[in-house]
Amino acid sequence: MSSGWDFLPSASLAPGEAGPDSGLLAPTWAGTPVETLTGDIAWLQAMLDAEAALARAQAQLGLIPAAAAQTITVQARASSLDLVSIARGAREAANPVVGFVREFTRVVECADPDAGSYVHYGCTSQDIMDSAAMVVCRRALALAESDLVGIAAALARLAQRHRDTPMAGRTLAQHAVPITFGAKAAGWLQLVLDATDRLRRLLDTGLPAQLGGAAGTLASYAEICRSRGTGSALELSARYAAELGLASPPTAWHVVRTPIADVAAVASLVTGALGKIALDVQLMSRTEVAEVAEPAADGRGASSAMPQKRNPVLSTLVLTAARQVPVYALVLNQSLLAEDERPAGAWHAEWQPLRECLRLVGGATHTALELLAGLEVDAERMAANLRLTGGSVVSERLALVLSPVLGRAAAKQTLTRATTESTATGQPLPQVLAALLPPGTEAACGDLDKLTDPRDYLGESGTTVDRALARHRSSEETDGVTRVRP
Repeated sequence: MSSGWDFLPSASLAPGEAGPDSGLLAPTWAGTPVETLTGDIAWLQAMLDAEAALARAQAQLGLIPAAAAQTITVQARASSLDLVSIARGAREAANPVVGFVREFTRVVECADPDAGSYVHYGCTSQDIMDSAAMVVCRRALALAESDLVGIAAALARLAQRHRDTPMAGRTLAQHAVPITFGAKAAGWLQLVLDATDRLRRLLDTGLPAQLGGAAGTLASYAEICRSRGTGSALELSARYAAELGLASPPTAWHVVRTPIADVAAVASLVTGALGKIALDVQLMSRTEVAEVAEPAADGRGASSAMPQKRNPVLSTLVLTAARQVPVYALVLNQSLLAEDERPAGAWHAEWQPLRECLRLVGGATHTALELLAGLEVDAERMAANLRLTGGSVVSERLALVLSPVLGRAAAKQTLTRATTESTATGQPLPQVLAALLPPGTEAACGDLDKLTDPRDYLGESGTTVDRALARHRSSEETDGVTRVRP
């Protein structure tokens, strides 16, 4: 008798066969440039880059033959290794480096039998894994930095273009006082510039190479230097870092996981900043608000059931990253609790959350750039929404003007009654308020039509925009100067 489930397809992969990680459940980064920089192949190549850099640094100090370093560097290609075999073999040692070194040594020996003995010379697994992680971080975060520069430029254009475009400022989801869309964009710009500054500090000084040996003392490297009668372990560490384009740390950081925690913090800040912008865009693009719209593209935002919909999918993808990264960052921060000179589990727990942080940051910046570079702004709808409350949106101003004339308590009572009546009857607020003012106070209260004009109560919105744009120009000047990184 049929079970009722016979229609289900069987698994397409045979036992032991590996399928690709194509981002089926991760649309934030699937298909974006960061995907190739953080995949298994990229990580394997970073490990190879670390091994080759170590060999070159050792050759520079005369610790290994230059010919061996050359062979190791030439053979350091991910395509030469069996990625799946290395991944499966990682279960034997709880990390992929042991099997990786065995496979890479075999490849090097095939090219030059003498060079094989110098692969991973004096090294330990964590030196390679941590250094590779920092190489991957540098490559992925440099891509995010470039996106952030483009995002800041797009926001600066929006702020400049809409410096004086009035709209309703909202607090606790309700109309509060008038602002300009330029001021809102300037606030977004400030967030992005803050995040960019933090990311740049990390790229400039916070991504160190790792070279510590078995317990962080560089004993094996020091012994090699002693036996060869040349160089020092600290000099080797500095040359190794330079070969990888990473910072040279004062000490090994096997159990001092500040670099990992810093990456987590920056990832949270970048995605959080972009997430706030994306959330605003989502709310402003609601059908009944319709003040902005995401850039259109064929098929984008389509609903499977409702043809009329144009869903804000770009901001949704950015928000997805912003909600996930802090959770991964929590795991990375917990790895600060690393016992002894190498922990069992804390270090190992970092790898996948770290990669997901990088993927989500890269996906978020790539998507946010597309979103904000093409954001459609409807100034007329902003003005129409600003008129919805019939002048009540400037009640704060009226209270400030009426209090010296009527007294604070009486002014508040009069305004409450006037705004309630205006809302209920649809009559203009100035007309209702004029009728409620005590005889003889009209002149002292001033021109009510002007006082209730939202365009006349924008505070320092324009100046706020100007200051944000000045900061952005300063940042652009910094971008134009070659920034030297270790």
